[in-house]
Amino acid sequence: MNTSTLAGRREWTGLAILASVALLLSIDVSVLYLALPHLSADLGATASQQLWIMDVYSFFLAGFLVTMGTLGDRIGRRRLLVIGAAAFGAASVPAAYAVSAEMLIAARALLGIAGATLLPSSLALIRNMFRDGKQMGTAIGLWYGCFMLGMAVGPLVGGLLLEHFWWGSAFLMGVPFMVLVLVAGRTLLPEYRDPNAGRLDLASVALSLATILPVVYGLKEAARSGWQPTSVVAIAAGAAFGVMFLRRQRRLADPLLDLRLFANRPFAATLGIMLLSGIVMAGTTLMTTQYLQTVQALSPLEAGLWLLPQNIAMIVALTLAPAIARRVGAAYVMAAGLAVSAVGLFLHTQVPELASSGGLGLVVTGLVLASAGIALPMGVGSGVMMTAAPPEKAGSAASLSETSGEFGVAVGVAAMGSLGTAVYRAELPDRLPVEAARESITAAVTAARDLPEVLDLARAAFTTGLNTVAAVGTIIFAALAVATIAVLRRHDTAA
Repeated sequence: MNTSTLAGRREWTGLAILASVALLLSIDVSVLYLALPHLSADLGATASQQLWIMDVYSFFLAGFLVTMGTLGDRIGRRRLLVIGAAAFGAASVPAAYAVSAEMLIAARALLGIAGATLLPSSLALIRNMFRDGKQMGTAIGLWYGCFMLGMAVGPLVGGLLLEHFWWGSAFLMGVPFMVLVLVAGRTLLPEYRDPNAGRLDLASVALSLATILPVVYGLKEAARSGWQPTSVVAIAAGAAFGVMFLRRQRRLADPLLDLRLFANRPFAATLGIMLLSGIVMAGTTLMTTQYLQTVQALSPLEAGLWLLPQNIAMIVALTLAPAIARRVGAAYVMAAGLAVSAVGLFLHTQVPELASSGGLGLVVTGLVLASAGIALPMGVGSGVMMTAAPPEKAGSAASLSETSGEFGVAVGVAAMGSLGTAVYRAELPDRLPVEAARESITAAVTAARDLPEVLDLARAAFTTGLNTVAAVGTIIFAALAVATIAVLRRHDTAA
């Protein structure tokens, strides 16, 4: 090993700063779920405004990731990170002290744009700071581990804040993290930019936003209200702009998105594996979360406690994945993780219709296996992608990785959720004493709470939907495990 390429104390301290950003961004997402009822009552937010308060952040985050990743390659990744940290901290203040729902929605939109500068810049800087492949894998695993830790502790942090302070404290929590980036970032983080990068093509920026924003909006609407004309038209419009965007990128000498990245087989294959895995896990998580609260009739707190083992398993696996990959190779670690996830989802196919017949144990055990399994490719997949991409394109590669994650969640919730809903409705008898129960399992619990026979039918039908979604996920994970070995084994540089 060439010791001149090894990272030292400065790089590992810089990683702590980047990891703190990941921790904050993930906490900021999960903490809002608890704050929403409080801020909605205080601001008088309507049901539609509540949805926009939740969703506008992810809309703008997903929409600007590609642009910001490429912008970092052009103007400097540390510079963009510092700008993003200042913008995130500044936008947090009006969010915390918002006096109307409209003001909070606008502030959340600004936070999404700022967040889009932070995520790809962080991963791209890790690519520059850790030139040794093994150290880079470890660093990315730790970064992802902190991100997942934030998701796990977010509800706990939110509960403590809301117990002692007002809802705005959930937004102010991010300010000290961003001040840390501003103060220490210039000293501990290196600057890097593509020396041959051209100017930013504003038409490509507009086309990328016109592609991503309608698609994400349409997928979220489909997950919320089913496949209505509005969601279909939005997705179709985004797809049409996407074709125009890709055609323009092929013609430009300095494209916003370098399509040559997709010609790199390890990069493209890993990106596809991560996207499909995210789709399956997002859909499964949606179904199992609903199962715990509607079929098992657990309170939100009880359901959250039963999900803790899943989060712990994922954090542990993320942390261990790079070390395991150094011994057996990244391709084998990714394939093994996908196989373990397939076993976990197979357990979900065996969940009985009756809630009292051991379904809770199967669901929790399956979630632990599926989450620990998917954490293995997550822990090393980004390292494979960042290593495969040229250093000057690290920002673009990181933005594609993060964008695929956003799309994976949106597609998974919409597609797998729609499958579960279709099976649920098909399993119900043609006539019900309360027809509102046919809409969804949540509607059934609300409308038929005093009709146990209807509730039993609805819970059995929903469980069959869970079984079906899990069966599809099992097949996809098993196929991905085989494909990972077939495609990535010969390109494995982590062994």
